[in-house]
Amino acid sequence: MDFTLRKIRGDDRDAIIAIDAIHSGDHKPDYWHDRLRTFLKKSSKQQIILGYVAVLEGEVVGYILAEGRAWEFGSPLCGWIFAIGVNPDCGRKGVGLALCQEVCRKFKSLGVNTVRTMVRRDDIDVLSFFRASGFRAGPFIELELEI
Repeated sequence: MDFTLRKIRGDDRDAIIAIDAIHSGDHKPDYWHDRLRTFLKKSSKQQIILGYVAVLEGEVVGYILAEGRAWEFGSPLCGWIFAIGVNPDCGRKGVGLALCQEVCRKFKSLGVNTVRTMVRRDDIDVLSFFRASGFRAGPFIELELEI
């Protein structure tokens, strides 16, 4: 599959919203328009913001959004993959892996040596993807309380 990667642009919003809706089952343009504002800004020395898309024949077929975060829960600076999605027609063709590798390469070039994400424990496909990409359980356990 002959796709290219590039930085995210404002005109990628609709494709990202559509891909997310396929996977989540929920079309949420207001959420994405608000959230993508952060990823359309340029990074600064204080804030690392990374957003990339995979493009095939002029169409966005995948995206990844990540940011550098530090000091939450006593953690030193690390990368966090906030969201990743691939059009199912392009699944299992290396798009997600290429996006993940690009974010990790960029983090490493910025001196960030750890990348984290969170995955629903019952989302076997996404969990399998990250495990196959080299991710393993980290030092934190998410806890929650229903109130």
